[in-house]
Amino acid sequence: MFSNRYVRTIILSRVLLQLGIWIRNYAVLLFVSELTNNNPVYVSLISVVEFAPIFLFGLIGGTFADRWRPKRTMVWSDLLSALSVGAVLLALTNGGWIALLIGTFISASLSQFSQPSAMKLYKRHVPVEQLQGVMAMSQTLVAVFMVLGPVIGTFIFIQFGINASLILTAVLFLCSSLVLATLPRDAEEPKSGDAGGFIKELKAGLRYIGSNQSLRTLCLTFSAVGLASGLTQPLQIFLVIENLGQDKQFLQWLVMTNGAAMLAGGAVIIGMSKKVRPQLLLLLGLLVTAVCTIGIGASTMIWLTIILLVISGFFFPCIQSGIQTLIVRNTEGAFIGRVSGAIMPVFMGMMVIGMFISGYLKDTFSLVAVYAVSGVLIIIGASLLFPLMVQKRSKDEKRTAL
Repeated sequence: MFSNRYVRTIILSRVLLQLGIWIRNYAVLLFVSELTNNNPVYVSLISVVEFAPIFLFGLIGGTFADRWRPKRTMVWSDLLSALSVGAVLLALTNGGWIALLIGTFISASLSQFSQPSAMKLYKRHVPVEQLQGVMAMSQTLVAVFMVLGPVIGTFIFIQFGINASLILTAVLFLCSSLVLATLPRDAEEPKSGDAGGFIKELKAGLRYIGSNQSLRTLCLTFSAVGLASGLTQPLQIFLVIENLGQDKQFLQWLVMTNGAAMLAGGAVIIGMSKKVRPQLLLLLGLLVTAVCTIGIGASTMIWLTIILLVISGFFFPCIQSGIQTLIVRNTEGAFIGRVSGAIMPVFMGMMVIGMFISGYLKDTFSLVAVYAVSGVLIIIGASLLFPLMVQKRSKDEKRTAL
């Protein structure tokens, strides 16, 4: 896969971007926490400015990504992100720390234009048999920074402060833009049949998803998994304190264990990507995750919880790799931006809903009950995939018969 110039260049760009994002996020988090004396309102605003752009600009960014040339879009997105961080640094020197939140919001918004464009380049320039491996590689990259990102971001802020953290972030974003600029010039954009004004193309993208059974199924599956993830995300600290009887600092070891297992799982999937169908990979990942989620919620033993987290983390890349591969394979090139820009906000929206009600459900029922509900939701999401499995098998049988 690394012999492919596009894969090599985009992965290097993502490494630089991920490093910059983690350094920025932890610098902002720690700086705002110190400045406001851990004010929960301002600290929670940090999460809002990081996630809100996915709702506000996911589909919009995907639509523009289909209208614009992908390389040019990615180069300008990263360049503007670097400039926005530079502007924040200038505002910060004049005492305007609220600019940190505004700058983070702008940078996260620009990512909604860049990510669908990367999917378009993969669709055009990566052979079908390598797509699953490339998606697994992307997920492995995310897992690496889940483990290393908080450590690097915290270290740089503590050692060098907010100004150095922001300067380094801007440099990394700028380097990503320069790396992407080395790609060959974009070919002329193919237009979808409903090409026209922005609103017309946006509606055409939604109609395209509605008329495609595979994409409709993936939306429903992603919705169930997003809701399930949201239910358990805020309750991990209670898992450590109530179930395992540890202090809250113990949570970092569970998170790092899970992230390391994700890294190992992603590496394995890269090696076996040509041998396993994405539908099967996704189904396997969901079922294993469901069982582990229920087990983690019920476990009161540290060693059992760690084993379940390792198994869950190892199979988690199956979910992301399977879904992303199916999206790319089942979407026409002219619609890839709108499809990827619509499906991710569905996941994030359901996850936020789950996060909103998780505390209420825990107080009303119990921690074990919430984790059990989360596991059942994942199983429901997995069951929605069976029509796709049957459809794929029947197509393969017909092709064999011919």
